[in-house]
Amino acid sequence: MLDHPEEIIVEKKVASKKIISPRKKKLRFILISFLMLLIVFRIFLPFIVLHYVNKKLSAIKEYYGHVEDIDIALFRGAYVINNMKLVKIGNYQGTKDTIPFFKSPVIDLSVQWKAIFKGSLVGEIYVEDPVLNFVKGKHKNEDTRADTADFRKLIKDLMPLTVNHFEISNGQIHYIDQFSSPKVDIALKDLSIVAVNLSNVNDSNKILPAHAKVTGKAYDGNFKMDVDFDALQTNPTFDMSAEITHMNLVLLNSFLKAYGNFEVKKGDFNIYTEFAGKEGGFGGYVKPIIKDFEVKKGGNFKDELWEIIIGSSAALLKNNHAKQIATKVDILGRFDDPTINLWRAISFVLRNAFVRALKPEIDNTININKLNDAKDKTFLEKLFGSGKHKKSKDKSK
Repeated sequence: MLDHPEEIIVEKKVASKKIISPRKKKLRFILISFLMLLIVFRIFLPFIVLHYVNKKLSAIKEYYGHVEDIDIALFRGAYVINNMKLVKIGNYQGTKDTIPFFKSPVIDLSVQWKAIFKGSLVGEIYVEDPVLNFVKGKHKNEDTRADTADFRKLIKDLMPLTVNHFEISNGQIHYIDQFSSPKVDIALKDLSIVAVNLSNVNDSNKILPAHAKVTGKAYDGNFKMDVDFDALQTNPTFDMSAEITHMNLVLLNSFLKAYGNFEVKKGDFNIYTEFAGKEGGFGGYVKPIIKDFEVKKGGNFKDELWEIIIGSSAALLKNNHAKQIATKVDILGRFDDPTINLWRAISFVLRNAFVRALKPEIDNTININKLNDAKDKTFLEKLFGSGKHKKSKDKSK
């Protein structure tokens, strides 16, 4: 028999326990500490990114930018910018415009995962409900002052990866003049923009591998634009066609009154355009067509006289068979030195009125391989010369 059975039981229990070495204790401490650091870092990461984004926005010349909040989605390699706003410095006293230059409630920047299967690590950006406002200043020198902000650098700062996919939903673009009489606020709304293959992930052999499609609404009318382009080229290299159809001019009476000093009783506005560019040069045309045009009468004697002149000129230049006023304006040259062919534009007005109505459609005559193709001169061009009018350059600093 054992003299002390209780002591033997205690010794067996102690021997059954595993002895943890100091090395294992240290490793466990390091792993737990690292896990805690990751948790703390994840908690503070949105604040770190928020500070970084707001710092980058504050560095933009002539603008004040701010973001309210940042959400992080690590599993899909993304972060979301909430309530971003950019405000242009309004005047030389340093005050800010009351209307923001840009705002958006949600901007999602993430890794484009499907591109990884093609061997490329690139990003994509989705922008929801953005509003872009071009606000006319009160003084002329504010309108002509050069804008030196580089938003491409901002995008590179906010998106560390090369952007391959860019998408906008429910966007708006406004032109606002608060100092005109009446005040003007015209806009393209319901804008949808989808730009794909910006970094040529598909490794296409096309000269213009990227594509963008834009749709929107314009005062009861529809806006459409298709662009094939090379986003990797330094100089703009693209083929573009666009149209606005069946815009109701009555809804633009504030604009017509402010800048043309007349209003319309009815009018259906359409515009068709094509442009292409390469190696710093470009060429294309703008073809506006107005149907069922009628000037609204009223006001004082001076206003009525001007309305009669507008209405009579429209009636004279209208093609009675097609019931439309139209012209085609050729614009070409270098991006820093564009020219407009005035006599050619007038020739198309007269041709539409008295010879043959211009077709309300895109002509499909412009692409990057036809920029330098010679065009047959019209009678007025032969008589008075090319009539090319250079747009004035902004020489202000």
